[in-house]
Order: sequence, then structure tokens, then C-alpha cells
Amino acid sequence: MSEWLVILSSSLIIGALCGFGAGAGVARMFHAPKVQGAGAFRTLGELNACENDPIAHGSFGLGFFFNSWATVVGSGALTGDVDHRIIPHWAAALSLWRNKNLDETLHNPRRMAWLGAIVGAVLVAFLNSTATAVPEGLRSVAGAVLGPASAWLLNPVMPAIFWLAAIDAGRRAGAWGTVLGGLAHMVFGNAVPGIVLGIVIAKGVDDLGWTRVTRSITVAVALLFVVSGFLRGVDVTLLTQLNLSIPDWLAELHRVTGTGPSK
Repeated sequence: MSEWLVILSSSLIIGALCGFGAGAGVARMFHAPKVQGAGAFRTLGELNACENDPIAHGSFGLGFFFNSWATVVGSGALTGDVDHRIIPHWAAALSLWRNKNLDETLHNPRRMAWLGAIVGAVLVAFLNSTATAVPEGLRSVAGAVLGPASAWLLNPVMPAIFWLAAIDAGRRAGAWGTVLGGLAHMVFGNAVPGIVLGIVIAKGVDDLGWTRVTRSITVAVALLFVVSGFLRGVDVTLLTQLNLSIPDWLAELHRVTGTGPSK
């Protein structure tokens, strides 16, 4: 009983802190580029897709709740859906339930932060406390089933969905999403970040043209891929797969910086 209380109290604190940051972060993203947001592009897109309908926000989060609950039971770990999808959408649903003024609700970082803290505390406490009550044998069975299912969802199901969304967004978005998605798969092991960045760049060019802002975003994305590829040792791996020798200076640079495929 004492262990359960420790898990419950810790989950309340962790969930509240996580929800506070997630709620404030997604609300601040609506004020970019004037202020810096702390959310994810996919979260912003999914919030916009619900068109400020509290029922849509609530049902969207509920759809990921059962998957997250099953994952906690099976593996003992919280998925990214908890802070990327469930907390923001349920906080948005509560915020918009009686007030549809976006400046006072979804776009208000302070309001979303406190609502996110409440949702996060209750959600994480429920997930962790109920997971501990499940017998060990049932958890092992659930983990054996849910592990492969989660892997299939992350790759290739989600990349395929985002790639289709990029193609649907127009020729430029489809081209950028395809190219950056392929690079992201090589560098990160998942194409979704590259596809999303490709959509952002393409739609920015469609709306603004090649301005200083869109050029800066493109350069920043290029640097992201170059630095990430170097830190992950993609350059060494690629040279090895092409049966090319690795230059001494490159091998030494990886050794000094402590990076490479084995890291």
C-alpha cells in the first residue's frame, strides 16, 4: 500500500509539471514568431484540425488515451502521446467548453498551463497507479503484444500518413516532404520530422515567397540535418556501406567529439 501511495504522489507531481509545460508550450506556439513556443508541429496541426470544437478535442485525446493506457500496462512506460496529444487536447477541451474566445482560452498560455497541470496530474496518476495494480503475468502478455504494435504505428504507419498529408498539401509540399522525409529516415530513423519540416518550408514559401524568414528556416533545417547526421555517425555509416575508406581526419574528428555510429 505504501508503494502505491509513493507512485501516486510522485505521478501527481510529475504529471502536473509535465502538463503545465505542455499546456503553456502549445498555447505559446500560436503566438510565434513573436514569442518562442515549446510544443511540436504535429501537436499544433492536430489542435487546428479539431477546429476549436471541445468535443473534437476531447474525443481526439480519448482515442490516444486507451493506447497509452495499454502501453503503460504492457511496458511500464508513458508514450509521447500523453504530453503531445492527450494533455493538450483535453486541456483545450476544458478551456473551450464554455468560452470560445481563443485569445482567452486556447491561445492563453497561463490558462492552458494550469489546465494542462490539472489534466496531467490526474492522467499520469491514473495511468501509473492502475498499471501497478495489474498482475505481472498479464503485464508480460500485454507487453509482448503491444511492443510490436507500437513499433508498427511509429514506423511505417505514421510516416505514411504524414507523407500523404504532404502530397495532399500541394506539389511543393509533397516534393519537400518527400526529400526531407527520406533524409530524416536516414538520419533519425523516422521520416515524420523531415516530412513535417518539409511541409512547413513549402507552405511558408507558398504564402510568403523566398523571404528572409523562409531562407532562415531552410538554412536552420539544413544545419539540423548536417549536425544530427554527424553526431549520429551517418557520414561514417554511409561511407562504410558504399565500401569507401573513411578519411583519417573524419575518423579523428568523431573520436575527439565522442560521436559516431557506436554512440
